[in-house]
Amino acid sequence: MPISPGKKIYFLSDFHLGAPDYESSLVREKKIVKFLDSIEADAAEIFIVGDIFDFWYEYRKVVPKGYTRLLGKLASLTDKGIPIHFFVGNHDMWMSGYFEQELNISVYFEPKTFERGDKKFYIGHGDGLGPGDQGYKFIKKVFRNPFCQWLFGQIHPTWGIGLANYFSRKSRAKTGKTDEHFLGEDKEWLIIYCKEILQKEHFDYFIFGHRHLPIDCKLNDSSRYINLGDWINHFTYAVFDGNDLELKKWEIPA
Repeated sequence: MPISPGKKIYFLSDFHLGAPDYESSLVREKKIVKFLDSIEADAAEIFIVGDIFDFWYEYRKVVPKGYTRLLGKLASLTDKGIPIHFFVGNHDMWMSGYFEQELNISVYFEPKTFERGDKKFYIGHGDGLGPGDQGYKFIKKVFRNPFCQWLFGQIHPTWGIGLANYFSRKSRAKTGKTDEHFLGEDKEWLIIYCKEILQKEHFDYFIFGHRHLPIDCKLNDSSRYINLGDWINHFTYAVFDGNDLELKKWEIPA
């Protein structure tokens, strides 16, 4: 897929809307919408690489309350012909058609490869990839199981969403400190995972979220691993102009 002159592809992830409280989440949501406003004119395509929400579950007739500014903006972008791709994260994996039907957004549950210009991309949220973290990998299989999802859907939303928000907060409290520092190439699970993939197939860029730390790591002479950081502390994103990809930080213009 060629990129039109003057157009760019944008990548961002880990908004965790809803956390830690309504007021903080609303400020962050408005900032994200302003960012999307700022890229609308030159965006050829937008990839959102997981964890838009701190928790999301689509009951058959109910979706979580809130986030109207962001959801409306995403619908507006796709209505204008800008493709948006969403990779489910570990906090919003329980999607079942709402984004596709209401927002015209493509939703992916596993990493996926794309070719843009003459570059190959390997894109995913990043949870459960690479060595280690066997406990989470088991839990992920349970959460992805259709019967388990159906069981959760039988809980009234008041109780179900409240319970899920409690465990989301516990998860952040457990991993918060490890997200703050780069652990080294030999200990970063996603870097190890990328190097394993490179032994079988070449990709110019591996793009992930989940880690909450902006990382631009050269894997070899022609391949890079990019972690997009988050929109809680870093407000970082990546942009591809058809030739090169850059990891950047966004500040609201004065």
